[in-house]
Amino acid sequence: MKIVGEKPSDDVKRNKELYGDLAEYEKEKSNGNIKRAKQLGKDLAADFISVCKKDELTISENDSESLITQKVLLLSFTVMAGLEEFCPNITIANAARTSFFDELNILDKGLFEKSSDTGAFSFYYLSFRRGTEVDRRVGQTFAMLCSHDGDPIYQELGEALYCWFLSTVQKQVQKTEFVK
Repeated sequence: MKIVGEKPSDDVKRNKELYGDLAEYEKEKSNGNIKRAKQLGKDLAADFISVCKKDELTISENDSESLITQKVLLLSFTVMAGLEEFCPNITIANAARTSFFDELNILDKGLFEKSSDTGAFSFYYLSFRRGTEVDRRVGQTFAMLCSHDGDPIYQELGEALYCWFLSTVQKQVQKTEFVK
């Protein structure tokens, strides 16, 4: 016998938010969108690795390892935010998100470990969820996480990285052509 928590409706609501409705998942699976979402996650992982392995994340020779790590975290968060923003629904976004991290873990374990700091993600999600001037708020959060709170140069850098990689995520989602 399963014992229900004190507020079972809260548990159901939380699970629905995390995983989507089972009927919705089955619908998306049967129309091929889950398969497309998984491929999208793999494609985004490849894009992410490519960007992180190039010198694009190093602006100057003075960039510290912690600054580069913060850039990696910001780009990883940008994938999560972009999936949430551009995918047709949360079920598809979650399938793509899971596939992204699974593929990243397979292809580059070190980068996977660098890109999943839940503490940093919490701060970024607070900026993202406010819904207004998201790019500016993400830039401010980036500066704060780099220990340069209020520094306009770091804020602009974070904002630019976010906007640039968000457009990459948007293009990949559009290219996926989900069934409506």
